[in-house]
Amino acid sequence: MDIDWVRSYCKKMPHATETVQWGDDLVFKVGGKMFAVLVLIPAKVWLSFKCSPEEFAELAERPGIIPAPYSARYHWVALETQDALAPTELERLLRSSYDMVFAKLPRKTQSALSSAKIKSRNTRRPRRKAR
Repeated sequence: MDIDWVRSYCKKMPHATETVQWGDDLVFKVGGKMFAVLVLIPAKVWLSFKCSPEEFAELAERPGIIPAPYSARYHWVALETQDALAPTELERLLRSSYDMVFAKLPRKTQSALSSAKIKSRNTRRPRRKAR
């Protein structure tokens, strides 16, 4: 796993956006709220994300994973190495982070994002039948 892999995975989530913040961090958001942060320069951590309180306690005890600086009180963890988690487990945790953040968005924002998804599906041109 590397930065490109995480970036590609996060961008596949519905309505996920990415921005560069704080100089060298690639921040992934849904509805304007962060669900993952990639550090683009060498640092103590390379990726952080939100998790449930139970997962936070369990993950923070594993080698290579620490409570995220500045956001641990919100149940964010940070990975010190790229091999701290298996790819399948990281996928599950990133998706869970996205889902938790989406669920906390105001209902109006959730509805707007959901209706935008429906509209984009309905505006596609129909396929032509093969002759």
